[in-house]
Amino acid sequence: MQRDRLPGLGHFVVGAQLSCLLATMQEAAGVLKEGFLVKRGHIVRNWKVRWFVLLQDKLLYYKIEGGKKESSPKGRILLDGCTITCPCLEYENRPLLIKLKTKTNTDYFLECCSREERDSWALDITGAIHAGHPVQVQELHRMKNSFKLLENISLHHIVERMCDSSTGIKLTRNLEQGNRYKETFTGSALVDWLISNSFAVSRFEAVTLASMLMEENFIKPVGARSTEATRYSDLSEQFLDDSTALYMFAESSKKKSSSKEELQFNISELRGTIVKQGFLVKQGHKRKNWKVRRFVLRADPAFLHYYDPTKEENRPVGGFSLRGCLVSALEDNGVPAGVKGNVQGNLFKIITKNDIHYYIQASSKAERAQWIEAIKPLT
Repeated sequence: MQRDRLPGLGHFVVGAQLSCLLATMQEAAGVLKEGFLVKRGHIVRNWKVRWFVLLQDKLLYYKIEGGKKESSPKGRILLDGCTITCPCLEYENRPLLIKLKTKTNTDYFLECCSREERDSWALDITGAIHAGHPVQVQELHRMKNSFKLLENISLHHIVERMCDSSTGIKLTRNLEQGNRYKETFTGSALVDWLISNSFAVSRFEAVTLASMLMEENFIKPVGARSTEATRYSDLSEQFLDDSTALYMFAESSKKKSSSKEELQFNISELRGTIVKQGFLVKQGHKRKNWKVRRFVLRADPAFLHYYDPTKEENRPVGGFSLRGCLVSALEDNGVPAGVKGNVQGNLFKIITKNDIHYYIQASSKAERAQWIEAIKPLT
């Protein structure tokens, strides 16, 4: 059998293996972006966390097993002829979606961890789709920073559309500093809705439009975060494109506190300011298996919660106080003590004051360092 030698590798590779290896090396050289996203299945419409790799002409996604990315992609999305929708509001309980439609009319729904991450992925994917068309790329950048509201715009019409029971903005209960507000929406949710319904092209336009709605008393801020912003003299700074800033329709101004059953978990732990959030891989306590979780770090009080990104409900599946905790990076050479399975690299450990050990893996050394740096001041 004919064998080809790879210079510098010191071993021989069969021809078919060589082609596969070269393809992998070429893909690695052309990586534009990579990270965890939550993908909706095609046949069974469940949601699974996958590791996505954006290349010039395609988006690859990999299954994670035992804290490791499998060597071969689970699937790929060819970007030639794709259209992208962002924000995508087709799922009420998943506001951070990107929708890709291929030229064969296959829909892919990808969920991100935060609004900033979603917009970053959308921008990079859009750039890859139009990479061969510099005029279109230039136009997309112009639209991203545009400011030209619709002529003869009617705020009354916008509010009527916002109140529509089927296509309007979703009203939810939100908690801030121990108080639960009924029938509210976040600043970033309104911005997404305005763009999705073609009332604005860019986030800058949508923020200005939302500020006008607030100035004309169609909507009002509730809670400390959004109310404090109204002290600014500049109208454009009074409305916050922020997932922690709460607003409601002006006529729905009564604040509602939740029952004791609702508050016993939320008030003590979820009222803090979000400092950092992102996808990390965590070792389970009982089965010792590794699963991707969305981690949210809060201050005042200092808590670290983790959520199952495949579930619809936005409630933590676990969490702990950071007071008295110890956090440290683990060795990258070999499998550290306490870690089950052949999981190594970019690991860190948190030991609570009750001596419970949490083993967590980041996607890179830089990300691990960022999380440790964010957690340490809160311990």
